[in-house]
Amino acid sequence: MKQFSIKTGALIVLASVVFGACKKSPDINIQAIGNFGDNGTALKDAADFPVGAAIANTAFLNDIGYSGAAKRDFDAVTFEYHMKHGAIVQDNGTMNFTNTDALVAAVGAMDIFGHALGWHQNQNATYLKSYSGLVIPSAAELATNPGFESGMSGWSIFNSNGATITATTTAGEYRSGASGMKVINPTAWPGNQWRVQVSSTAFATTPGKQYTITYWVKAAAAGGSIRLSSGPTSAQYQGDQTIGTAFQQVNWTITANLASTTFLFDMGQVANTYFIDDVSVKEFIPVPGGAAIANKLDTTLGNFITTIVNRYKAKVHAWDVVNELFADDGNLRNNANTPSTAADVLVWSNYLGRDYALKAFNYAKAADPTADLYINDYNLESQPVKLDSLIKMVAELKAKGAKIDGIGTQMHIGRTNINFAGIDAMMKKLAATNLKIRISELDVKVVQGSAAGTINAELAGFQAEIYKYVVSSYIKHIPQAQRAGITVWGINDKNSWLYNNGTEFPLLYDNNYGKKPAYSGFLQGLK
Repeated sequence: MKQFSIKTGALIVLASVVFGACKKSPDINIQAIGNFGDNGTALKDAADFPVGAAIANTAFLNDIGYSGAAKRDFDAVTFEYHMKHGAIVQDNGTMNFTNTDALVAAVGAMDIFGHALGWHQNQNATYLKSYSGLVIPSAAELATNPGFESGMSGWSIFNSNGATITATTTAGEYRSGASGMKVINPTAWPGNQWRVQVSSTAFATTPGKQYTITYWVKAAAAGGSIRLSSGPTSAQYQGDQTIGTAFQQVNWTITANLASTTFLFDMGQVANTYFIDDVSVKEFIPVPGGAAIANKLDTTLGNFITTIVNRYKAKVHAWDVVNELFADDGNLRNNANTPSTAADVLVWSNYLGRDYALKAFNYAKAADPTADLYINDYNLESQPVKLDSLIKMVAELKAKGAKIDGIGTQMHIGRTNINFAGIDAMMKKLAATNLKIRISELDVKVVQGSAAGTINAELAGFQAEIYKYVVSSYIKHIPQAQRAGITVWGINDKNSWLYNNGTEFPLLYDNNYGKKPAYSGFLQGLK
């Protein structure tokens, strides 16, 4: 592989730009950046803890360079996507493990870290919202020819008693489309609405379920009267509705008592001309209350965690149970601080509150009491209030009996906002919990608007130094017994979630799987 070289003069100028806005650690020797020639050792062979990489399904199964680098230099993998809710749960709530099973088989003897059982993103939120009642599914239309666009087809005249009942296509006599029903009743039959009746076609109903019938109606003169009744037997009756000269919508909800039901327009009481259009019959689906939604979400959360942990318990011995529970200000996520309109987003804690995390950990423990269970989050090195909230939550959950074995700090970091003092402070606070600590999703952006527009030698050197610093800080501040490992979030640059069509290069390998200075920086940090 071609080695990068850095000229000292250019380096000093760049260093002032890179580090001017953030604290430069005294442990970094800026003049030494670029001296990263040691890359022949596998990372897994240089560490006494697991060194892992996140892997993508398609690349690992189809690109030998990708899978070869993963198997050669790492001893653990995390699936970027294929153990998440959205990869497995289908729109009807069933679970499809085909792709996940294939990737589990392909990694062979490598350890797998499970990611992630509970997260507000990368879910089948369409299913979750439908199942829980957050989104009410549209009920099927049961009425035949509801807009009278096919004339009187699907409608039957039961009683007329001198009334004229036809379809009308005269402008102003229908509400929408091109047709409606017109009923001219010349005779008043007080107390006898049934004297003029038009019946719908029968539609299937389930006894005990509710159905809502709606229609739009107006009369030629004020003071008209209409009602609905049900049939063909065991009739139910709507109260008389007073009808004016402008179209108004009338609604009536019935509880079905038959397996096949009809409804009838009754218009015999008052002599008038009636215009009816836009009829609808649909099953009434009640909107659930907050407690009902929470109960449904609790059920589906437990089902997913229990199923996937049980399925892979022979291979997966550690899981991110709760991922990204807090906003950057340290508050629990909710629909106000976390946009929830994306197709894959549902914020569990908005509906389950702080109990969401407790429930998730309890479900995971019940499914596999021997697995290590983690809480995982990002920006812990740059947002102390968020770190403090997470540590407080861990203590709270453990006091309630939750099995929490470790904390994951993601560390998606970058050259322009690196905070070395914050990294060290975070490591010390995490160590003080006496839990296992892992760097779970490490990558380092370096272009970030640089005039170079790509990763030149200088930027590659800084990236290597940052990787070295992070690894060194982890080893320095996390006691050996608590070191659960470091996972780099990807293999090579072009397969990174940050690549952005070749504008960012955050990982240890270039596009052709050559080891970058970043790899050597990581290796030096281990040593």
